[in-house]
Amino acid sequence: MKRSNRLVLLIGIFLAVVAFVLILVTLQGGGGGGGGTPAEPTTAKFVIATVDIPLGAKIQEEQLGYKDVPIADKLTNGFADTSFVVGQTARQSVTAGQAITTDILTGSSGSIANIEVPAGKVAMALQVDQVSGVGTITKAGDHVDLLIALTGDKFPVVTLNPEDDSITVVSGLNSTSVKLLLQGMQVLGTLLPPPPQATGDNTGTTEDPETALTGQQQIVILALDAQQAEVVKYAQVDASISLVLRSADDFRDPVTGLPLDPTLIVPATTTGITLKSIVDDYGVLIPQLVEAILPAQPANP
Repeated sequence: MKRSNRLVLLIGIFLAVVAFVLILVTLQGGGGGGGGTPAEPTTAKFVIATVDIPLGAKIQEEQLGYKDVPIADKLTNGFADTSFVVGQTARQSVTAGQAITTDILTGSSGSIANIEVPAGKVAMALQVDQVSGVGTITKAGDHVDLLIALTGDKFPVVTLNPEDDSITVVSGLNSTSVKLLLQGMQVLGTLLPPPPQATGDNTGTTEDPETALTGQQQIVILALDAQQAEVVKYAQVDASISLVLRSADDFRDPVTGLPLDPTLIVPATTTGITLKSIVDDYGVLIPQLVEAILPAQPANP
């Protein structure tokens, strides 16, 4: 009888020890996921390019990957997910392994540290305003056309006197001529004046304000060949110029998003416009002389 009681007591002690151990293990495991402080991450990931991406390309999913870095080296202007990057235009040339940042997607219009001129091209700057420069919203990677107008003393109409070969300027004629002169020039960079300093409180301001009508100027730096540079310089001196913003899809492959070979891009054919062509081809009416017949005046008595 005593032996039986001793066995029961030993079994009870053993079960109590097992229960105590299980409770202790449970409390330790639950404390790490519940009331305890979770361990802080030591690394962060950001989006990188896995291949070279040229200026003006539409960024594709297969061109992107991720890289882990210590949390202290985390980029403040990087992206943690490719969904924020896919479909955006590269406003700078990107090399494989380079982080995709907001500067690459939005471009830098306030200052330019470096200009990467394509082989066989030259870089040339034009100054435009909000009217002649598409609202000064043009960015690196865009493509623009150059529209010029010659008028007045810049483009006189003359006649040649066959008797003495003298030249006479014909007055009273409209001497304006307009032509879309150069097409498909790529923008390498832009410069805008610094934003105005905030005064008073910042109520109602935003980090990325919309374009407003301020008449501001913009410097647009274009990639040109040597002949185009001469044409642009002439237009700067003797013509009124405007830049026309083109669709990016005209200059890149619809599948890969990469820029097309410039030799494959067929320029649009235009006729140019003068007063005669705008009357003959577009039906602009020529003003007619209206003769007013006044009533007869009574004779003096």
